[in-house]
This record gives sequence, structure tokens and C-alpha cells, in this order.
Amino acid sequence: MSVRPRRSVLYMPGSNARALEKAKTLPVDGIILDLEDSVAPDAKESARQQVCDAVRAGGFGHREVMIRVNAIDTPWHADDLSAAAHAAPDAIVVPKVSNADALELVGRRLLDMATPHRTRVWAMIETPLAIFNILAIAAEARDSEARLAGFIMGTNDLAKDTRARLVAGRAPMLPWLTMCVAAARIHGIDILDGVYNEIGNAHGFAEECKQGVELGFDGKTLIHPTQIETCNAAFSPSPEEVAWARRMIAAFDLPENKAKGVVSIDGRMVERLHADMARHTVAIAEAIGVHA
Repeated sequence: MSVRPRRSVLYMPGSNARALEKAKTLPVDGIILDLEDSVAPDAKESARQQVCDAVRAGGFGHREVMIRVNAIDTPWHADDLSAAAHAAPDAIVVPKVSNADALELVGRRLLDMATPHRTRVWAMIETPLAIFNILAIAAEARDSEARLAGFIMGTNDLAKDTRARLVAGRAPMLPWLTMCVAAARIHGIDILDGVYNEIGNAHGFAEECKQGVELGFDGKTLIHPTQIETCNAAFSPSPEEVAWARRMIAAFDLPENKAKGVVSIDGRMVERLHADMARHTVAIAEAIGVHA
């Protein structure tokens, strides 16, 4: 099983040349070079050029490199998408995706521009309408032209549009978060949790990372380098989890258990589906180990 760790994915403002260089040295699994929220309107064009030049120049090592373009209904979107398509990052992040039509439109444009197929699309889920359309949006992953590889939760925008409070434990958002995780799993794509705004609240951030793991997210989007270490630790399988996963796999691989749906390990009944989950755990652990 080949998987890519996405424990920590850091937003970097596309208008900040120093930040783009610093991104090449940080211990993150992914970088989102941002042309949207962090870039002022009068800096959009220069940021676009700077980001695309940085992607073409490379030097990001194992880090997954994404470009977040401006939303489809903005005057900058078309030029952003064209420039990003020709720079060919690992992925293009499309904000405020509220229905499947948006992804079909982006997919057609990337096809028209002959963008290398390795450049994938990530959809930001950050509107109330997106929550209600989430299964149809996720189903676009079945269409190869759409290139959909994952969801990114835009929790700040969800809070703004719904007037839900951003509180510890995120009770107002839990139904939305779990719906999106379920839709992502149904259609076999990854999903990243939203950002945590209180940079100085280390305990609160650690608790939200823990919650993200428990909810089933693959990783979390970040707004500051000080959040990386805690996030990586939270979303990395522990040595104990990896050891137990290997034991489950080994048990089901025994010749006498090949046809069994359930086996007993140390007095604990384990189903084959747990072994399938264990293979993912081991694959993630091994992929992380390559860059540890």
C-alpha cells in the first residue's frame, strides 16, 4: 500500500517571498502557497507570479506543494487557475466549492490546458451549501477529469456564514465535520481539518489536533510554523499502534486464517476489517519514517 502522509499542511502567503523560501526548510508534509485570503487585492498579480515561479524552481523536497487559487466567482480566479495549471504543482486548492459543478468546471479547464495529470485538485469545504451537497461533491473523485484528491475544511468561513461560535470542542461544527469525513471515506479521498486560530494557545491546539485524529481526519491545516511539531505528533501512529497493527496483519496472513473473517489475538476478537485498517496505519508509519 502506497500512501502519502498529510499530517501537517501549512498555509504560506504567496505575497511573502521569505515565507516561500522558509517553506522549503519546515518539517511539514505539505505546503499551501496561498493566493486567496492572505493576499491583498493589489498584490494578487505579483503573488501569482511569485508563487508560480517558486513552484517551477522547486526545492521543496518531499513536501507536497499546493497552490490555493481565488474562488471561481472572483475576478482573479481564471488567471490564477491558468498560471497554477502551467506551474504544475502537486495540487491546486479551490476555495468555496459548494457543488459538483464547480469541480467539473475546473477539471475541464485543466484538461483544456493540458495540465499534467499528476496535478490534483483539493476542494475547500467552507459554505453551508457545501455541507448539504457534500456527497455529490465527493463523488467527483470517481471522475478522472475532476482530479479530486481531497477535502480541506474551511472552518473559519463556515463559522462566518452560519454564525456558529468557534468554541473549544467545536460542538456546533461536529455534525458538519463528521459528514465531510464520511463523504470523503465513501469516495476514497483524504480530508484535512481546518485551522486553529489561537497561535498562543498550545494546549487548545493540541486538544483540537487530538479531536481531529479521533474524528478521522488525515491531518490538519496550519497557520504558523510553531504548530507543526504538535500536529505531526498527533497525527502520527504511535509505536504501540504500529506494533499492534503489525500483529493483526500477521495473524490474518497465517495460512490457517486466510479464509477467516475473525481471529483471536491475546484473547481479543479482531475482524478482518481491523486488519485492513492496520495496513493503512503501517503504510502511513512507514511513509513518515522515510522523512523522519
